[in-house]
Amino acid sequence: MAKQYWLLKSEPEEFSIDDLKRVKKEPWDGVRNYQARNYLKSMQIGDQALFYHSNTEVPGIVGIMEVASEPYPDPMAFDQKDKHYDPKSDPENPRWFLVEFKYVRHTARTISLAELKDDAKLEDFPLTRRGNRLSVMPVTAAQWKYLLGLEKKAPKA
Repeated sequence: MAKQYWLLKSEPEEFSIDDLKRVKKEPWDGVRNYQARNYLKSMQIGDQALFYHSNTEVPGIVGIMEVASEPYPDPMAFDQKDKHYDPKSDPENPRWFLVEFKYVRHTARTISLAELKDDAKLEDFPLTRRGNRLSVMPVTAAQWKYLLGLEKKAPKA
């Protein structure tokens, strides 16, 4: 199957691109939205993903990571002491999954949400669609190439 591309959001206070660089590899756990979970379940080792900082002063794309594991059940769903515990999730028939990501690099600059929203070429980009709140979303190969090209350009003033 061809390589796929993704965008995953995280609040930097929870887990940032700098945290991923420090630990090198980390499970992307705690996803509790069925569509986002389905995207995680379709990921394959070697897929590339944009790391997006949300809920911060300047939200935007800050780095690149790579899928480093096959999807597997999220153990937090079974831990009653964890904030992501789901009493309806059964280890025999897990409801929630995760994948591990490894750090690839920071982007040359933050590609801000405002810049992405102002770009007519990204009108079909899931992140900029009105009402889209997913933390995991697909990126087409053409969008991926275009977005990586943006990091080399100065943002419009």
